[in-house]
Amino acid sequence: MPDKITIIGVSDDGLEGLTRQARELLTNAATLVGPAGLVAKMAHEGQTQVALSANLEQAAKTFEGGLKGPVVMLASGDPLFYGTARFLCDRLGKERFEVLPHVSSMQLAFARVKESWDEAYLTNLATQSLDRVVERVRSAEKVGVFTTEETPPKALAKAMVDKGIEYFTLYVCENLGSRDERVTRGKPSEILRQDFSPLNVVVLVRDANVPDRPADMIGKRLFGNPDEMFLQSRPKRGLLTPSEVRAIALCEMDLGPQSIVWDVGAGSGSVAIEAARIASGGRVFAIEMDAEDYNLLIENSRRFGTANLTPILGEAPGAWVDLPDPDAMFIGGTGRSVTQLIEVGWPRLRHGGRMVINIASMENLVMAQRLLQKMSVEVHVLMINLARSTQQLDELRLDAANPSFLLMARRS
Repeated sequence: MPDKITIIGVSDDGLEGLTRQARELLTNAATLVGPAGLVAKMAHEGQTQVALSANLEQAAKTFEGGLKGPVVMLASGDPLFYGTARFLCDRLGKERFEVLPHVSSMQLAFARVKESWDEAYLTNLATQSLDRVVERVRSAEKVGVFTTEETPPKALAKAMVDKGIEYFTLYVCENLGSRDERVTRGKPSEILRQDFSPLNVVVLVRDANVPDRPADMIGKRLFGNPDEMFLQSRPKRGLLTPSEVRAIALCEMDLGPQSIVWDVGAGSGSVAIEAARIASGGRVFAIEMDAEDYNLLIENSRRFGTANLTPILGEAPGAWVDLPDPDAMFIGGTGRSVTQLIEVGWPRLRHGGRMVINIASMENLVMAQRLLQKMSVEVHVLMINLARSTQQLDELRLDAANPSFLLMARRS
């Protein structure tokens, strides 16, 4: 069994910032491995210095050779925070290594701006394209970004301004942990005019209660459009019917070119708008009682060009009294009032028409199902579980969404 290798995290303050244990291990090492500049700075006389390749596979091969022990590997900050050490532990086995971490520059950056980072989107412009990062920023609450000399903070800020994503405050944290540390705060339009040290981390914090600006409309679909193509209210984001659930619901509504559709509890209008695009020769009535969402519904309809959609500000069932009977009715975002809407809405549905109900809670699902069974209506229930990929620096994750339920019934 090869001797264990100790990986020591080092910050910008070098030897002074290390614990006594780390300094002793460093002093007693026979071989020092790590980035060439860092090894040269920290090495003691008589120690063998081995520069570690930036290529991860080549770096792993360094430890497969016969290095004279004890061996210490140096890394920046927390070696297991999306660093080389994590790859080496996975590649060569965790039992080969001991890790003494230092605070990472990302941790320091969030600490300097006094923001938590447990749910932040973390990314690195060295491995992710600027366009991809900016699109992910669009709907995030907080973001931590490692920039590069090729893509500095002002390039990130300019890309955000170009796409209309100006509802963030940017903190550019330079030379963290060193004597010339500096934190600059500004809006994207201010940051794009400034230059910063190459050693920086950018923290982005979203402004409160600002609607998401929708993504560019190029490539819009008939239905199942990405959620970010719709204006959505803050802080209520997440109430919009997700694109995958929306696509299934629209299929189950069985729309034709001339269909008349009711979307009850329309929110910012994603279902109603896509129903209007499918039933292009028909009419869609989108009922929403929240004034803020109603205004977003109007703007989203304008952007998608759905002239056959009629927004209605009001509360159902009173708001649908004078509407023509529908061929399809979608009920969503209605909470505990869903049973009343089903009971009153079912007789209005045309014969052969479809009712599709989107419910988030098991309690409301059971109440709705029992009501429909009591009404002698055959109902089908679909539970939809989704997990979406998200890139956190160089790691691919799958974030599970809350389960969603669809109840589907056809009037005979």
